[in-house]
Amino acid sequence: MKNTSLILATIFINAIFSPVNAQQSKSVEFLNQGNSPNAPFSEAVRAGNTLYLAGKLGYIRSEKRLATGGIKGEAKQAMENIKATVEKYGYAMSDLVKCTVMLADIDEWAAFNEVYITYFEKGRYPARSAFAGNQLALNARVEVECIAYKD
Repeated sequence: MKNTSLILATIFINAIFSPVNAQQSKSVEFLNQGNSPNAPFSEAVRAGNTLYLAGKLGYIRSEKRLATGGIKGEAKQAMENIKATVEKYGYAMSDLVKCTVMLADIDEWAAFNEVYITYFEKGRYPARSAFAGNQLALNARVEVECIAYKD
């Protein structure tokens, strides 16, 4: 997780200070709607036209539990949580340009992909990285974080 944080911080800093984003907007918005007031992170950060999402688990907030059904159930819920977040801030799943997938077990990669591909138009998949994590929050099977961009 430390490497992921370092990579995301680098991407974030580069995006904020890149000439393209500097021309579009110099503002950065820390978006926290729906986040616990005690959470030490933002649900999303908008820098210019780019939206950076915090990692999403297959967590059902209203029931305060992970989705049932193993990796597929959690993957579906994680993707639904991403969809709800991007839509809340005026973006769509088709605006996702990069996703990072953290799996508790890399052997579940194919099962995750079966769910993941249903959220995108065929051939228009975001750039993506996937890796196995030692242990995810709440003993989740999957965590997904994404970056969205729109003109």
